[in-house]
Amino acid sequence: MLDNQMFSLAKYRLDRAKETYLTAYENLESSRYLDANNRAYYSIFHSMRAILALDDVDFKKHSGVISYFRETYIKAGVFENVYSDIISKASVIRGKSDYEDFYVATKDEAQEQVNNAKLFYEVVEKYITSTQEQ
Repeated sequence: MLDNQMFSLAKYRLDRAKETYLTAYENLESSRYLDANNRAYYSIFHSMRAILALDDVDFKKHSGVISYFRETYIKAGVFENVYSDIISKASVIRGKSDYEDFYVATKDEAQEQVNNAKLFYEVVEKYITSTQEQ
């Protein structure tokens, strides 16, 4: 049985994911594609951490969060494999956008990342809501 603290933390993290998605969208609309890529990744990351809160699990490194989420939720069939691909691509694009000198992010790339962040957020929100109702 999940307790209220776990759901409260999950909801808090999900709210952060939504806020970060909205910032990604605003950056996209303002042609700030590098920032849109960064915020889209972090929306996905916060969405994953929202789910981990339900398990009372967290990690200091992004790789730990991603690995646990994939193993526990994607490989187990809770979420489709496409979400693993979304995580991978967002991680690579965010790394390039944040750390590669002279990396040029395109509008199409940023649009895809923002769309994927929204998709990821929505599926996680639906999962958390359905879990809470049980």
